[in-house]
Amino acid sequence: MLQADLNIIAPEIILSVYAMLALIFAVYTKKDALAGLLIWTTAALFTGLAIWIGMSGSGENIAFDGMFVDDGFARFAKVVILLSAAAILLMGKDYMERRNMARFEYPLLVALSVVGMMVMVSAGDLMSLYMGLELQSLALYVVASMRRDSIKSTEAGLKYFVLGALSSGILLYGASLVYGYAGTTGFAGIVMAAGNGQVSLGMLFGLVFVISGLAFKVSAVPFHMWTPDVYEGAPSPITAFFATAPKVAAMGLFARVLFDAFGGVIGDWQQIIALLSVLSMFLGAIAAIGQTDIKRLMAYSSIAHMGFALMGLAAGTAFGVQALLIYMTIYVTMNIGTFAFIISMEKDGRPVTDIKSLSMLSKREPGKALAMLILLFSLAGVPPLVGFFGKFYVLRAAYDAGLAWLAIAGVIASVIGAFYYLRIVFYIYFGEETDALDKGKSPILWGFLMASAVIMLVGVVNLFGIETIAANAAATLVN
Repeated sequence: MLQADLNIIAPEIILSVYAMLALIFAVYTKKDALAGLLIWTTAALFTGLAIWIGMSGSGENIAFDGMFVDDGFARFAKVVILLSAAAILLMGKDYMERRNMARFEYPLLVALSVVGMMVMVSAGDLMSLYMGLELQSLALYVVASMRRDSIKSTEAGLKYFVLGALSSGILLYGASLVYGYAGTTGFAGIVMAAGNGQVSLGMLFGLVFVISGLAFKVSAVPFHMWTPDVYEGAPSPITAFFATAPKVAAMGLFARVLFDAFGGVIGDWQQIIALLSVLSMFLGAIAAIGQTDIKRLMAYSSIAHMGFALMGLAAGTAFGVQALLIYMTIYVTMNIGTFAFIISMEKDGRPVTDIKSLSMLSKREPGKALAMLILLFSLAGVPPLVGFFGKFYVLRAAYDAGLAWLAIAGVIASVIGAFYYLRIVFYIYFGEETDALDKGKSPILWGFLMASAVIMLVGVVNLFGIETIAANAAATLVN
């Protein structure tokens, strides 16, 4: 029995053992001199594990008496998490090395946070949920303040830690209420306790607190306050990491909790999720309009995008979960390309984040400007780019579930949000010429930027088959 359980969690074990052995090896040898090698090794391991998990077959495997669930939904989320984490590590390698931030701990902390994310999307119990969530969060608190000589970076890490601790407390309080009224921490037992649709008031309060704690992790309004400061203060590669893999993990955990533990009372949580969705879409769209720092703008953009993703979750259907998975995959792909561009923004070798510094970039680097235009249009949901189809799926899911008002609100928020993306395009193509940014020299950044832009164009044919894979993954969660 134990051997079977260990086989099911083998990817998590391999990644954990690698991180610990690499940490010991680096400490007793060349330390930071090994950072570059560790970044390449960790990215290669992420990619290898993603391929292994993606090809590991079908069906549902349960480990440790239901505490860990390995199904199609978890495997889909893990592949996206691992591939995006590998991409971000490679994108940020040169940036971190040139600024003396390539500590040997950096890729290993990312690896440990990814282990936490993998546990999160496979959680089948409130205990394993919290263990995965905290493993992810503790590592992210450290990497947020990796730039030790920067007040902004230190402030970002501290804010994230304090508010993260608060959200963990809220989540734990909710979990204790759910346990108290359900008599179990297992999702299978919780769904049985609430299976008749007449959930007790105490458990309902617990559900609200759990949702509040999870909403912090996806930076949904009104639990979004940490996002702009952390995005701005953290080094750009780490901001790129925050904007991708952790969002997928948190959204996957959100779906896992709501459907596996509270799938019998969809009517009770659907209204809460719909409200979080509307607030996030509109605050993200409106607050980003006045931003001049591109990293803060992307922070508010991520808040709005999480609102759209929550729309698929609010539908409460298998198609809604499919739409959520498609949306998050497209969102991550767009963000990898966008942050590859942001990381490359430098003047005299120093990072620049002011949007106006992009003025007339099209004249100096037309290929790079065109790729960014495609990504910005895709982020705005302009047809026929792939980003449009992501929004189309979640809007359709909401409409089919009888939430036409939510779909209409989503369309309005999308129109508002298009303004700040188009403003960047305006600067790139029509702004007043300023001191030119340094020409990008990193082939890795250029490659990820171009690949992401090409995917946004070519993917309109059949979304690279993601639609079918996501449908099969959603069916394993909502049955």
